Amino acid sequence: MIETTKTRVSPVVVIIILFGLISMFGDVIYESARSANSQYLNLLGIGAAKIGLVFGVGEFLGYFLRLIAGVFSDKSGKHWVFMFVGYGMLFVVPLMGLTLNWNFLFILILMERIGKALRSPAKDTIVSKVSEKKVGVGIAFGFQEAIDQIGAFIGPLIFTLVFYITGDEGINQYQLGYKVLIIPFILLMGFLYFVYRRVNQENLIQPVIRKDFQIEKIKPIFWIYTAFTFFCTLGLVNFSVIGYHLKANNLVSDGNITLLYSIAMVVDSGAALLVGKAYDQIKEKTGKKTAGLLVLMAIPLITILLPFTTLSRSTPLIVIGMVAFGIIMGTHETIMRSSIADITPLNKRGTGYGVFNTLYGLALLGGSSLMGWLYDLKQIGCIMVFTCIVEIIALTFYFKMNKMTESEIG
Repeated sequence: MIETTKTRVSPVVVIIILFGLISMFGDVIYESARSANSQYLNLLGIGAAKIGLVFGVGEFLGYFLRLIAGVFSDKSGKHWVFMFVGYGMLFVVPLMGLTLNWNFLFILILMERIGKALRSPAKDTIVSKVSEKKVGVGIAFGFQEAIDQIGAFIGPLIFTLVFYITGDEGINQYQLGYKVLIIPFILLMGFLYFVYRRVNQENLIQPVIRKDFQIEKIKPIFWIYTAFTFFCTLGLVNFSVIGYHLKANNLVSDGNITLLYSIAMVVDSGAALLVGKAYDQIKEKTGKKTAGLLVLMAIPLITILLPFTTLSRSTPLIVIGMVAFGIIMGTHETIMRSSIADITPLNKRGTGYGVFNTLYGLALLGGSSLMGWLYDLKQIGCIMVFTCIVEIIALTFYFKMNKMTESEIG
């Protein structure tokens, strides 16, 4: 009698894929809106400074509240409560197609960001915990990012498709695009419940140990790393400014603006896989847990290019800039999240993600608000100078951080 052995896919790999699919549905919804929001508000007569401030406040709140969500997820272990509430708040995105009221739109934009704040630390903590010993956090976050960026690519194309089918790019078409997003929202919530059941069946998420949460401390390298991230992000030209620039100067059509954003998300996906793999390979070759941080040096160097390309009037340069934007975002979403897992204690990981994301959001608030204000003053040159200065500061923190990895955590 011949025995046959069935090859079973590792539960860890299944969970990583499932979380990637959850993120994919979420990205279809909110990345679609983010690709169109600044143009939509421009049609409503809102200036670049106010748009930059709104998106900056939204990003800051979204990241600041991750600190609270991260601490509570560490203490309570109720990751799924945060995830269901956070993803459920994506319902506000289709509602944007039902109003022209500026104040209501402002509230909806903030609520979407708050929802992301509630779900992100819990999800990142789970992925890092189940992957670090079996797969590697770099490739796990890279693979997850690659999957959810499929959604980030599809989402903006919804608006592009609406524009091309209707043959117009007016307010009604934007509102129709928002309303269509109710379909992926329904799919998302149904799929989230399925994943919840599957993860509980596999029983791979260990309960929180309160004693470890109280005893373990976050090490000094974490704060240097967070400062590095803060300045990298402070100089990043946000798409709210880029989209406004392209719309205000009629450089490309509205449909092609959202298409450019989709292209950037495809690049983001590919970059996430490559840098995630590189991150884990460097750690493996050197035998040092934090050696993968070497990959981060590319972020400030590429970020410097953005204002010189995306805020130009040259279509080829704008396309190059959006490709660079995709590489930066892929690295942010992969290595910056993976690194937290390598420089924070296991039972303080949600807290680490919360603190990190709070300062990340503060950087987005400061950078987008300042750049929107400078853009309204027609001071694009000042935006370029500002980006160069803060990215050079980021590099100084990078070199300090690199020295610390040799002695502190290695």
